[in-house]
Amino acid sequence: MLGILIGVASVTIMVAIGNGTSEQVKSQLQGLGTNMLTVNVVGRGAVTSIKPTDVQSLADVDNVESYAPNISGNVTAKSGTLTYSASVNATTSAFADIRDYEVAQGRFIMDIDDSFKQKVAVVGSEVATELKLSDPVGSKISLNGIPYKIVGVLASKGSTTNGSSDNVVIVPLSTARVVLQTDAIRTIYVQVDSEKNVDKVQTALESNLKSFFRNDEDSYNVFNQQDLLETITSVSTSVSTLLTYVAAISLLVGGIGVMNMMLVSVTERTREIGIRKSLGAKQRDILFQFLVEASMIGLLGGIAGVAVGASGSKFVGNMMGSPASPSVDIMAIAVVFSIGVGVLFGFLPARRASRLDPVEALRQ
Repeated sequence: MLGILIGVASVTIMVAIGNGTSEQVKSQLQGLGTNMLTVNVVGRGAVTSIKPTDVQSLADVDNVESYAPNISGNVTAKSGTLTYSASVNATTSAFADIRDYEVAQGRFIMDIDDSFKQKVAVVGSEVATELKLSDPVGSKISLNGIPYKIVGVLASKGSTTNGSSDNVVIVPLSTARVVLQTDAIRTIYVQVDSEKNVDKVQTALESNLKSFFRNDEDSYNVFNQQDLLETITSVSTSVSTLLTYVAAISLLVGGIGVMNMMLVSVTERTREIGIRKSLGAKQRDILFQFLVEASMIGLLGGIAGVAVGASGSKFVGNMMGSPASPSVDIMAIAVVFSIGVGVLFGFLPARRASRLDPVEALRQ
């Protein structure tokens, strides 16, 4: 029973962790929307970046709801004597809606900030905490030595696949040259008006980019959020399946334990079998008796394994900092499989018991 328990619990925990991680990643991606396209410039060819003046001609195509050019980098944020390393995004006002950022205090950057090259910043909650800004809005911070005025604080989003979403500073695109020493745009986020038009807009963007980069298709790529979601789902399914197979080996080991135990049981109960057969028990009666015993061992071990696995998955998830989502279907299959393991590995001992000669059995 212990062998079966360990096997079923292992399968339950592995699948729960796999499902929980997969659902977390899907939720993060779906929060950004499956109608988002990302234009990435990879820095090859004669033209290696996009200038702010070129963005509209490239991204302003039919069925595009909004777009946000972005220049990213790392800065040292300083307030008083405190410093903190943060990522910075120089972008436009559309960035908040496209990337699903909400403002907890103050406001987000506006188009007028960009037009007049205002040195204003919106900081993530982590940055505000680390710099000990009790009343951030209106405070001054320096980014790589350049003074900026905080006009807003972002609501906490937690961590994603790309790291912490709260360790960020957002500034107007027009000030990128001041704080990041460049105005070369390598990323444009594009939001399509409907999921059904994503492929159409992607084709139009690729056509514009192909012309802009002089037919050098290696200089850029257009990333579809839906493609990423499908890829991650496929990878998560494969990993979960692999983990299940690995954990299922424990069930086989438990099955071998059942077989060994039943063989010993047959040897120890030879006289009992002889008495039953001498009183009229047929081979099928003896076979059925030992198969029932083996299947009950599998059933009880499976039920106990599911109980341990369901509680253990939450414990392991908390330790790993990852959500756990136990699958009822997998737990039911594991119990059925554990019964099958008991019957399968109990058949040989049961068959051996049923074929014992009653006279020889009584003599022993």
